[in-house]
Amino acid sequence: MQPKKQHVLLLIWLFLCSSTAVDLELVAGVTIILSSNIFFYFRELPTPFRLNSPGLQTDLDNKMFGQHIASSIIFKAVNGFMSNTNSNKPLVLSLHGWTGTGKNVMSRLIAESIYTNGMKSRFVHLFTATLHFPHRHMIDTYKSQLQQWVRGNVTNCELSMFIFDEMDKMHPGLIDSIKPYLDYHDNLDGVSYGKSIFIFLSNAGGDIITNTALEFRKAGKYREEITLKDLEETLSLSVFNNQNGGFFHTGLIDKNLVDFFVPFLPLEYEHVVQCAMAEMRARNLEPNHDVANMVARDMVYSPKPEKLFSSTGCKTVQHKLNFYR
Repeated sequence: MQPKKQHVLLLIWLFLCSSTAVDLELVAGVTIILSSNIFFYFRELPTPFRLNSPGLQTDLDNKMFGQHIASSIIFKAVNGFMSNTNSNKPLVLSLHGWTGTGKNVMSRLIAESIYTNGMKSRFVHLFTATLHFPHRHMIDTYKSQLQQWVRGNVTNCELSMFIFDEMDKMHPGLIDSIKPYLDYHDNLDGVSYGKSIFIFLSNAGGDIITNTALEFRKAGKYREEITLKDLEETLSLSVFNNQNGGFFHTGLIDKNLVDFFVPFLPLEYEHVVQCAMAEMRARNLEPNHDVANMVARDMVYSPKPEKLFSSTGCKTVQHKLNFYR
């Protein structure tokens, strides 16, 4: 059922139920039409600026491993944005790092802290570059479609979330089609984008992040000493100049519309163990350190000769755990 039709039917139903001269057959008819949709509607009614801040913090503490920079930035950025009732610009986050370091998990945690149905919410929209925008010769069509999709969904709900995965595989120039929506405007053609959230996920910049982590390790420093300042500028320049990525010479970076470039550090052996333990808890299994260590030892580590970082992060932990249980 379309949101606008559902909304009209809901209003009719509420009016009839509150009327002193109730036509019971009419009420019953409208109720049947709404059926299960009415309860879904109440659950998913847009409720701007309702963030489960304690829940987000707990999830970051218990489900994000080895990502002190990303966890701190995300919590402060999302919390600050959701508490600002006068925002005239959407929150724009760009998450970078090797595969399996937690970028998709972080997006899910943000969605779950805001929307009742998390990633399944009708207000959360996920785009994957190789799936939704596969053909370079159709880029003009994709630009038009993307503008319509974003504008239409924000019109329906100001507090919409858009997640763009595989930005390193997106055709250059495509993402600039939504640049006006990410800029500072009270409204644009009658639509306000200042309460929406845009999240970009990319493997681009992973090598820079890994090299920085390796340099700190060689200097005898803890990875927790790495700060955003150590990475953000080189990270943004790297993706801006990457000719094969979706951020190549994009106006989003040139006009400083990306609020935070969030680095995800490569995961070490201990973090893979933590991932395995968390997966066991998620399955309601008794956490077993021996099993977690077997899973961690089964990973491939790089670079040579140090072999410090899991090449796939925690991405294959779920399936490897099936083998050892």
